[in-house]
Amino acid sequence: MPTRRAFLRWKASTNAFCPVGFASELLSALRCHWPYYLVEAAGPATFLIVSSAAAVVFHHPDSAVARTFGPSEMGQRVGLGLVIAVLIMAMAYSPWGKRSGAHFNPAVTLGFWQIGHIRTADAVWYVAFQFAGALAAGSAMFHLLRPWFGYPAIHYNTTRPIEGDYGWLWALLAETGISAAFMLLLLRALHSAQLKAWVGALAGLMLAVFIVFEGPISGMSLNPARSTGTAAAAGLAPALWLYFVGPLLAMWAAAAWFGRYRARKALAERPPVYPDATA
Repeated sequence: MPTRRAFLRWKASTNAFCPVGFASELLSALRCHWPYYLVEAAGPATFLIVSSAAAVVFHHPDSAVARTFGPSEMGQRVGLGLVIAVLIMAMAYSPWGKRSGAHFNPAVTLGFWQIGHIRTADAVWYVAFQFAGALAAGSAMFHLLRPWFGYPAIHYNTTRPIEGDYGWLWALLAETGISAAFMLLLLRALHSAQLKAWVGALAGLMLAVFIVFEGPISGMSLNPARSTGTAAAAGLAPALWLYFVGPLLAMWAAAAWFGRYRARKALAERPPVYPDATA
């Protein structure tokens, strides 16, 4: 017969896996960290508001800016990329962005959870609020910009694979590649005393480059919440699954690999566990 002491030891060892215990942890995290979760909702919401408006400005034929660029798709993508780069830098360097870590992306949060820089309860709320923000903004912009949003070059600001029999495969490979590169460069910069102050600029620059060169292949998502926000509002989900599979698997795998690399190299510089109230 098991003794009471043995039972108590077993109960303590399994407490972390108890659903009731985790529910309590979730509620506690929500009470303590809800301002940071709102920041994580505001990030993708702001991104979709700005990117939707910018898509109309740069692509709709009634726009003076679009007429200035003419038929140059490269010029339009460069303009859009610069707008997004500035937006990402502004959000990342804002006081609240520094405190939440400015993930704004479930795949980024998954990567940081994998490497131990966000607690499980906080990660759950980050992802929930990121999707909520994207869904709210996607719906709002769909209704506000509906007269212009259906133009083929804008297509409701949805992300969609390049046309062709194997367009979905090229898009999946592209999303996987840019997601892995984004996470690896982000983590390397955060673990460098010289580069960590430039992480926001690096993130903005990478997104601009991806928009210009990778955009024609997959629409440049990198973010499951971003793709879901516009797809749900428009009722269009062209291969939405690949915008989950590519970024989530790539960033998780990249973070897992970097964790082993960090252990081998004994990197002294490390980012905080987010959210970081001291930032």
